[in-house]
Amino acid sequence: MTVENVHWDLELSTLTEIINERSKIRPAIIFDVIRGYPQGYRVAANLVSSVERLALTLGMKADLSDMDFVQAWRQQVKKISPLGAETVSSGPLFENIKKGKDVNVLQFPVPRWHELDGGRYIGTDDLVITRDPDEGWVNVGTYRIMVHGPDRLGLHMSPGKHGRVHRDKYHAQGKPLPIAVSFGHHPINFVVASTDVPNRVNEYEYAGGILGRPLQVINGPLTGLPIPADAEIAIEGEVALNDVMPEGPFGEWTGYYASNQPAVPVIQVKALYFRNDPILCGFPLLKPSSGDNLHFSLMRSSLIWNALDEAGVPDVKGVWCHPAGGRFLTVVSITQRYPGHARQAGMIASQCRSGAYLGRYVVVVDDDVDITNSEEFLWALSSRSDPAESIEILRRAWSGPLDPRIARDQVGHSSRAVIDATRPYEWREKFPKVSGASRELKEKVAGNWREFLDEKVDRY
Repeated sequence: MTVENVHWDLELSTLTEIINERSKIRPAIIFDVIRGYPQGYRVAANLVSSVERLALTLGMKADLSDMDFVQAWRQQVKKISPLGAETVSSGPLFENIKKGKDVNVLQFPVPRWHELDGGRYIGTDDLVITRDPDEGWVNVGTYRIMVHGPDRLGLHMSPGKHGRVHRDKYHAQGKPLPIAVSFGHHPINFVVASTDVPNRVNEYEYAGGILGRPLQVINGPLTGLPIPADAEIAIEGEVALNDVMPEGPFGEWTGYYASNQPAVPVIQVKALYFRNDPILCGFPLLKPSSGDNLHFSLMRSSLIWNALDEAGVPDVKGVWCHPAGGRFLTVVSITQRYPGHARQAGMIASQCRSGAYLGRYVVVVDDDVDITNSEEFLWALSSRSDPAESIEILRRAWSGPLDPRIARDQVGHSSRAVIDATRPYEWREKFPKVSGASRELKEKVAGNWREFLDEKVDRY
């Protein structure tokens, strides 16, 4: 979908939110002829906000349901063999080069995404590229970046993230952090940079393993850091030791404004590169119910499911990190095999690598529940759990500064609730039978009435 004559200040992002609320497929959007900017300076949004586009990005079939995607990705992710990136000497990124006083990131239509944001954010769908000063490995992560001026950018990185570790190591040695950032690129880069990748595996190599071919990169002339060769817009610069400025607030993926900080390190931009007619990639970070974070939910569901398998939990029938819950809500369905099976599944899902950060609730249900259907999941939660007997609480668990429930003056711990919403194991066979048609009966009747349903019902 192409939209023309939109304004960069709130109108672009608000229109994206309205489109997402009214469309089931959340179309990819190119904003062109942005008011106040030359034609050809564009912003792209919603690039991986549908199952079909995410599947195509990852080299999978496009006609997958949500749970079919989860199943397919959890198998594919086990087979990924990282491929080293191919370094090339030139690319369209260097069609335009600005240095020193000629650098101005606001020559691009950087949006103000949310009404209460502290400024314009160029970094939402970005690749922040850093190198470990001791071990030499490169990390490519997605961190939010606020514009302070033509060549000064506020860089927000949560504690524990690899880019933050690299920055802390350089600063502990009394050195500035060399940094490169891409602001427009193949969506596979954003998908990999913003999700869980095995520790110390380079994101470019992991993306190459997914696609089955090496990604091409160009070493930045100033930092030597690898930048995607097909990047639309990129910068090089440094993060000095004591160069800080206020940052935020910013409307985060949680659906709340988060982390308004008085002192966040600043990227001093030394060089700006961009191709002709560049596209700035943006991830609006709307309320989770808008669905723009669907790719997070789908991929995290697969990784948690694999973690349950690796821990030896049998008969897991599905895992669903509910898009409306973001990282806060995970639903697991099992076929119960022994006493404590449901609690085991819930505890491991809540504390495995892909489920632990900023988790809140893990709900375990029986295998007759369609966990991708919110109505069914809430029905099982409401009717099969008992508050006094079904809830286990874990305290002082892993959280972070984006958690809206943690007071700003408190250390970043949070609790977890593991809710057993399965039929009680001891008398599961005596639990009241479910009314309504079984799945088998529904499939049979639907098959007999397919023409009628297709013509008379599905269009409503």
